[in-house]
Amino acid sequence: MARRLLVAALAAAMTIVTAMTSAAADTQSWQHVPVPAQVRPQAGLNEAVAFGPDRAWAVGADAVGREAPGFPLVLRWDGVAWQRQSLAGVGWQGELLSIAATSPTAVWAVGRDSAGGAHLLRYDGIAWAESRPPRGVVLTKAVAGGGETWLIGSREGAQVLLRWDGRGWRDVPVPPGSVYGLHILAADDVWAAGDTASGAAVSHWNGQAWQQTIVDAFPRSGLSSVLAVSPTEVWAGGTAGFVGGPVGRPIPPLLVRWDGQTWNRVTVPTDFGAISSLVPTTSGALAWVAVARSQKWGPPGSYPPFVPGPDFLAWNGQSFTEHSEPVVPGEGGSSVVRLAPVPGTATVWSVGRADGPEGTFAPRILRFG
Repeated sequence: MARRLLVAALAAAMTIVTAMTSAAADTQSWQHVPVPAQVRPQAGLNEAVAFGPDRAWAVGADAVGREAPGFPLVLRWDGVAWQRQSLAGVGWQGELLSIAATSPTAVWAVGRDSAGGAHLLRYDGIAWAESRPPRGVVLTKAVAGGGETWLIGSREGAQVLLRWDGRGWRDVPVPPGSVYGLHILAADDVWAAGDTASGAAVSHWNGQAWQQTIVDAFPRSGLSSVLAVSPTEVWAGGTAGFVGGPVGRPIPPLLVRWDGQTWNRVTVPTDFGAISSLVPTTSGALAWVAVARSQKWGPPGSYPPFVPGPDFLAWNGQSFTEHSEPVVPGEGGSSVVRLAPVPGTATVWSVGRADGPEGTFAPRILRFG
């Protein structure tokens, strides 16, 4: 009897250890999280924002057809599952491109209808509603940080930046070239990622003027994401320039780092793709780099000459660890990858759209931690 009890106790202990090991492994890899069943086929997600383990939003479009623009889509994470949000009074067709928030009761989403008209939605903690967009501006992105909310867009073909002052949207001067991403620390401390005719550019706003630096002067290089860790550590990512080559040739990624004196290119463990997101740890240091359409050169003589590369790169302060998205039955890899960290935790969301059969696509949500 004593021997049987000992064997049973050991077996139970091994089961607990195995379960704990499996759970630990799950937190150390990217996991697929399903979207709500009511999201229709041919849907995609463009961006997400999180405020805690039980509070996150993602935006995009669903029911997109070859000749149909689809409908704006908002999903909310409640700590257990993603749920589709009601958009009462929003009757236009199109998609939501971007989402940003300064608090759980001040969430903004930027959209565009099938005719190219700009739309701006706001969530007040209770419901989503249309908000009047800035007159004559085509909106592309909303960015929040440091208690600030800014919009990126264009007016009559010229780029504009707008800042919410609590009552309305006010124009802010624009650095030369184009701006695709912002990191806002305060109203007088904003970093911008973009490009100019001279190459990829990073600009800093001190509340009065922009100071711009060309960080990669190769033709056709550009930056879409920027993360300011400190005055002596700033990261920016996008795509490197290239000259010539066959049609459809993949483009190399570009990651640069400011050390307080100079910008330096950082080597990443993939040969092609676009760096689409940079997100911080809870302390503000760089944590993750997302690479959309990541590819590496295959073995010599192989055809096709490319093999899949890492979709996510985890930075430990010294080097990168490669991570790949999980295999999802019936779907291919992600074509859009945007990251959203969960404040106060090591959890990170990734949203985008994945390749489906015969040229279709599907929404993709992944979670690490």
